[in-house]
Amino acid sequence: MTDQHPIDESLVEQLAAPLGERLAALHDRIAAAGGDNVQLLPVSKAHPVEAVVAGQRHGLATFGENYAQELAAKHSTLGEDAPGFHFIGQLQRNKVRQIATAVTVWQSVDRIRVADEIAKRAPGAHAFAQVNLAEDPAKAGCNFEDLPELVDHMQSIGLQVDGLMGVGTAADDAATAAGFRRLRAQADSMGLADCSMGMTADLELAIKEGSTMVRIGTALFGARQ
Repeated sequence: MTDQHPIDESLVEQLAAPLGERLAALHDRIAAAGGDNVQLLPVSKAHPVEAVVAGQRHGLATFGENYAQELAAKHSTLGEDAPGFHFIGQLQRNKVRQIATAVTVWQSVDRIRVADEIAKRAPGAHAFAQVNLAEDPAKAGCNFEDLPELVDHMQSIGLQVDGLMGVGTAADDAATAAGFRRLRAQADSMGLADCSMGMTADLELAIKEGSTMVRIGTALFGARQ
C-alpha cells in the first residue's frame, strides 16, 4: 500500500469484525434462493477505503463503486494492493479517463459515446450494457429497443461484452421481477451469459429470474456513511 495515504488499521479491524458474519449470512441467503453459482459483488461505495481492506481480509477480491472520484481515490490509496473494481454507477464520458486504469469491468455502459471513450482509454475492456428496466427517462440505462445496436457497437470496437446489467424498478416485487425476467431473456437472445441484477433488497427475486451476479452493499458493509 502507498505510504502517502496510510490505512487506519484500527478502523480496518473494527469494520472486519462484523463482516465475517454478514458475509456468511449473505452466502446463506444466496444459496437459499438457488444461487449457488451466482457471483457476489461487494459494493463499497460511500464506505471508507478501510472497508475494502476489511473485505479483502475476508477473501473478497472485487468491489463495486458508483463514483469515479471515489473509485480513483481508493485505487490510488491501495496502490499495488488494490482489488479489482467494477464501475456500476451512471458513467459520464468525461470521467472515463480518470478511472480507465483502475476499472476491471465497466458495468454501466448505456450509450455509444461512452462505449467509444472506454474503448479509446481501455482497449479490449470487459463491459456490461446497462438497461433501464423501469423505462424511466430519469434513470440510467439504455432502452430495450436500443440495446441490440449498443451491444453490436460495443463488440465492433473491441469491448468484451460479458452481459447485461439492470437495477430493479423498486415499484413493487411484480414489476421488479418482470424487469429482471425481461433482461435475462434479452441476454439469452443475444448469446450473453451474464446478468448483473439484484441488490440487498431484491437479490432473491433477481436470482429466481436468472441473475448471475448480485451487487450487495448494505447487507455486507452496513448503512452508508
